[in-house]
Amino acid sequence: MDKSKVIVGLDIGTTSIKVIVAESIQDQLNVIGVGSERSQGLSRGVIVDIDKAAASIKSAVAHAEKKANVPITTVYAGIPANMLNIEKCDGIIAVGDTSREITTQDVAQVVNSALIRNLPPEREIIDVLPSEFIVDGFDGIKDPRGMVGIRLEFHGILFTAAKTVIHNTRKAIAQAGLHLSGLVINPLALGQLILDDGEQDFGTIILDLGGGQSTAAVIHDHKLKYSHVDPEGGEYITKDISVVLNTTLANAERLKREYGNADAALVKGSDQFPVEIVGQTNPQMVGEDYLAEIIQARIEQILERLGSGLSKVHAFDLPGGIVITGGVAALPGVSELVQKVYQRQVKRYIPDQMGLRHPSFAQGLSIVSYVAHLNEINTLIRRVVDPAEIRPRQATPRAARPLATATTDTRVPDQPVQAPTPAPTREKKDPEKTQRPNPKKKKKTQRIKNLFTNFFD
Repeated sequence: MDKSKVIVGLDIGTTSIKVIVAESIQDQLNVIGVGSERSQGLSRGVIVDIDKAAASIKSAVAHAEKKANVPITTVYAGIPANMLNIEKCDGIIAVGDTSREITTQDVAQVVNSALIRNLPPEREIIDVLPSEFIVDGFDGIKDPRGMVGIRLEFHGILFTAAKTVIHNTRKAIAQAGLHLSGLVINPLALGQLILDDGEQDFGTIILDLGGGQSTAAVIHDHKLKYSHVDPEGGEYITKDISVVLNTTLANAERLKREYGNADAALVKGSDQFPVEIVGQTNPQMVGEDYLAEIIQARIEQILERLGSGLSKVHAFDLPGGIVITGGVAALPGVSELVQKVYQRQVKRYIPDQMGLRHPSFAQGLSIVSYVAHLNEINTLIRRVVDPAEIRPRQATPRAARPLATATTDTRVPDQPVQAPTPAPTREKKDPEKTQRPNPKKKKKTQRIKNLFTNFFD
């Protein structure tokens, strides 16, 4: 029996949008198509212009469709760690008066009981990861279905994010003509992809140095324990080069890629390259060491701010060291600079799949890998945590009739709203019509009267 399935991951980054199409066959993940497009309508990892973002997503999907030779209608999208909150959640239900087997419905109910909480109106639940189930006091259970018990408990980790970030992501994907199958938390998926079992268990720091922002995350005991986003990334390095060297952003980006180095101490010699200066006809020669100093200054600022938060949670005490990835990690000397700043062991992750051998593709690949390795319990919990089901304001009241569209505005934009059809009322009788005799009825009544008169006679 063929159990293969196609998974499409959508990485909506500040500088580029990447679509990765992969085929999952018996725990084997094969990438069959990749699409990439320059991002429009994003700022610091968040969609700020839905129309422009939707157009970029649509273009990236078209490129991936062409390479994979499969139609793309549904995607799994990554959610950045901006304003991500991590907290514990617990739930408990009574399975029954007498012992019986625990079912899928029981698991859904106990997870729902853990989600009963007063969230601020600007936040929304993204996902819940199970830590353990407890059946009648027996803990450490991963899947309680089929077990016999009276009381079922659930302990998990709850992830919430800003409702604006989630709404704009959903809206842009829908406007691009795609169906969103689910949301995946970026640092959570990235940790499962780039860290081995020991690194996830003992604790490791992940630095995702992207184009629009930089993210620090801590994975410990196979769980995402901490995440923090710095609103600066590779774009700011490009802007620094542009301002200092008085050249255009396009030239600055090219210089960064061709001659850039993140650690000025690694640049030996006085090699120079020409730079087109704004307002001048002839280019000016600039040394590679000077360019490296510009790049290093900005990266050090980012690392210092990220390191401040990591120090507060004692992340540098973890034995797993630091793993870096993201577009900025492609610059030579980044690993050496991070190791110099943090005084910890550092390694760089680059995907080894054909066509993805660049650290900027790590996030997109992690999305499809995360979805491909979801087990039945995680899949069940993700269905329970569907935001459309857990928000009280969208829930249908118990006493209401099943009118699914009663609370949803399904009007087509720019069309007039039609007034509701009034309920049919009983037509008032015309007094004249009421008093007017009916000839047929009168004739029938007279025959009955004659019958009774003849009978008594």
